[in-house]
Amino acid sequence: MKIAFAKVGRSPGEFRYCEGGMSLVGTLKKEGHHLAILEGEISGVLKLHCDRCGTEFEEALSLLLELHLTDRPEKVSDNLDTIEFLGGEIDIAEILESELASYRLAYHYCPKCAESEGEIDIEY
Repeated sequence: MKIAFAKVGRSPGEFRYCEGGMSLVGTLKKEGHHLAILEGEISGVLKLHCDRCGTEFEEALSLLLELHLTDRPEKVSDNLDTIEFLGGEIDIAEILESELASYRLAYHYCPKCAESEGEIDIEY
C-alpha cells in the first residue's frame, strides 16, 4: 500500500493495512512541507523462534508507533524514528515489514522457557 506524500493533509487521515495476519492501523498527517507524522498500532499474531530452545511459537503483538516520515534526506543525528521516502510515496507495507524485522531482532522466549528461571538442559 503506497500513499503519495503530496496527498497527505494537515488533518489526520486514517489508513489500514493488513498482510500475513498482521495489521498496521493509524493516521497520517503533515507537519511541514517535507514532514509527515504516522501514529498507529501494529497488531496480530507473529511467529517467532525461541532464543533459548529454538522452537517456533506464536506471540500476540500490539505495538504503538509514532514515526516521522520525510521525502528528503535527513541527517542521521536528527531523529532515529525518521524514515525517508525519497520517491514521493509512503510505503505502508515497507513500514510494517521494517518494524516487524526490528521486533524479531530482540530476544524472545517461548512460554516454556519464559517460565524457567534456571538453565535449561536440552537434549538434541
